Amino acid sequence: MKFTNEEIANYYDTTQNHYEKWWNLKDGLALHYGVWDKSTKNFTEALLNTNKVLMELCEITETDYVLDAGCGVGGSSFYIHQNSGAKVVGITLSESQLKYANNLAKEKKVDDKVSFAIMDYCNTSFESNSFDVVWACESVSSAVDKVEFIKEAYRVLKKGGRLILSDCFITSNKPNDPNKWIYKWGQTWGVSNLVTVNFFETNLKQTGFSSVTSLDYTEKVRKTAFRMYLASILGFLPSELYNFFNPKVSRFAKTHFKSGYYQYKALQEKLWDYNIVFATK
Repeated sequence: MKFTNEEIANYYDTTQNHYEKWWNLKDGLALHYGVWDKSTKNFTEALLNTNKVLMELCEITETDYVLDAGCGVGGSSFYIHQNSGAKVVGITLSESQLKYANNLAKEKKVDDKVSFAIMDYCNTSFESNSFDVVWACESVSSAVDKVEFIKEAYRVLKKGGRLILSDCFITSNKPNDPNKWIYKWGQTWGVSNLVTVNFFETNLKQTGFSSVTSLDYTEKVRKTAFRMYLASILGFLPSELYNFFNPKVSRFAKTHFKSGYYQYKALQEKLWDYNIVFATK
């Protein structure tokens, strides 16, 4: 099943409270996996560490103009500006995320440098050759057609511009997945389909990107994946009770807690991995 933009927006609008409760949203401002290393002290630090790793690999500086494609509540956008001085535009499909991010920008008094808009990252209204960096932290997995995102990123980037992203990728085009862990995960996560990192790299090159590099960070997010699994187990009873007494709850709000269980089962069977991909126009 493929999700429309409206359904993806609905997923984020109706599950944001879950991220606030289970994912330290107010502290980490992140809906993504946290990267752990030997110096990481806690979960919020792991979430911020994901931004740190992407930013350092991309070498973002004060002179860069950055598009945060699929910005969530703006956490990465704020991190980029605060740690480099770069100007950032974040785009999302979710009205709830937009409101949250705009309020934070005003609260942080950076709304002249960090702005947000409702927009499809596969079909933006930005002029060609506008950005120095396109940043996509676990957002491209939501795109039904990943090639459309690649082509749009290439269009809006300046010559020499960089694409940096982190995301989940399936390990095989035809995975041996009798329990349908990947499918069930996607259906409860608002994700239509995952692709292999090889597919993604190939299409980057065919579109015109060069210096295409991918780094496997699977082991560094495993602790986060296990946290998601525990959250799904702990949330099972209260979620089912809530669903019973509130039968009209939205489809994603009803099943979202199961995604943590499915993604970890799939990880245990090595059906997906987590990669950071970098490319230059």
